Amino acid sequence: MEKSVMVVGIDDSEHSFHALEWTLQHFFSHTPGNSPYKLVVVHAMPSPANAIGFIGPGIFIVKLLIIFIFKFNNDQCRAADVIPYVDRDLKLIATKVLEKAKEVCTARSVNDAIMEVVQGDAGNVLCEAVEKHHASVLVVGNHGYGAIKRAVLGSVSDYCAHHAHCSVTIVKRPPKIKD
Repeated sequence: MEKSVMVVGIDDSEHSFHALEWTLQHFFSHTPGNSPYKLVVVHAMPSPANAIGFIGPGIFIVKLLIIFIFKFNNDQCRAADVIPYVDRDLKLIATKVLEKAKEVCTARSVNDAIMEVVQGDAGNVLCEAVEKHHASVLVVGNHGYGAIKRAVLGSVSDYCAHHAHCSVTIVKRPPKIKD
């Protein structure tokens, strides 16, 4: 009997890693190596052109890079000049995200997880991963943005809940307990 597939979407935020930990704890830790699910971890990497225009949490220091190039390069600088640097940084971030995901999975004795990096919009990438792997469940974290920030930045979890062709679990981070 073939296992059902569970896709977990991750980025470099603590919210997505909380969702991965939650998934491992609830679906993989009770039966290491014998879970009813095959785990696919997907990181959606934005294109360099989109990353330059994107300002939000979890993104690297694109603005500082642009300022550095303008300040220390007397030649005219175009956005196209910055793209190779942004592309390199995006790939570095993707590598670090997947390394951390592998460490989290290995710590929970899940050594057969499939790790993927796909360039594109996170919502589209995750919905396409669901189709590609014939997943029965998609798990995403929730950043907890307010209405205005969500309207400006969009909501990956909301997009996936409406467009993924499977059940979608949105994992909210529990409120922090104050001492």
